[in-house]
Amino acid sequence: MISQAQKKENLLSHFKRYKNVLVAFSGGVDSALILSVAVSALGPENVLAATARSESLPERELKLAQDFAQDLGVPYSIIRTQETSSPDYLQNTTQRCYHCKSELYDKLTDLAKEKGIETIVNGVNVDDLGDYRPGIAAGREANVKSPLAEEGFTKADVRALALEMGLSNWDKPAMACLSSRIPFGTPITIEKLSMVERAEDVLIALGYPQMRVRHHGDVARIELPPEDIARFFSSTAAEQTQKAFQKIGFRFTSVDIEGFRSGKMNPV
Repeated sequence: MISQAQKKENLLSHFKRYKNVLVAFSGGVDSALILSVAVSALGPENVLAATARSESLPERELKLAQDFAQDLGVPYSIIRTQETSSPDYLQNTTQRCYHCKSELYDKLTDLAKEKGIETIVNGVNVDDLGDYRPGIAAGREANVKSPLAEEGFTKADVRALALEMGLSNWDKPAMACLSSRIPFGTPITIEKLSMVERAEDVLIALGYPQMRVRHHGDVARIELPPEDIARFFSSTAAEQTQKAFQKIGFRFTSVDIEGFRSGKMNPV
């Protein structure tokens, strides 16, 4: 079994193969670790972080990504993606993520060429390979590298090394795009994405950062970790949430008693 120290060295060595890199930076812990290690291995002058801005990314997540890159002192770009203009994406089939990532990697490839950058990397880890992630295929088609997966990093490995390196977001909850809150087969609209974003902002403000709000027409289905469900109902949070969600446009608000599980609406 490879030690954490050896995995860290392997990851640093991995990046030293490259002249320069463009990091597909979402602001999550995986891409934050990749970005930080890339800077350590190559120097900030040989690294560019880029985040895609679109209706499917909460504004709060974009702000966190900007702040992290600024604190790290790495060059940073925001690119505009137009997946919500694509009929293939808006149909919300099980290939939605593929269409989104294809759009992203096309834009990143253009940016890399413009900046003279040879290699694009993402934050895909070993655990992602075992999940339903059609976007991974889009990355492979675009020749995007996945150093974490190549060096055998699990999500637990990522968080452990991020903590060791003092990254501020080492324990940041996973946050998939807003479109993942809409069941496959239900068309995506910008209005639905906005409703989900505003609803999740309500829960975060009430002290529930680990959550999802699933959009089922006029019903909002809240997923919380099991240990938070009792707290939610024993405080004024439930009443505040219901009133806020009605103003957003949801007629009914429910709480999923199974609790939070990332990727719950993925096909089995």
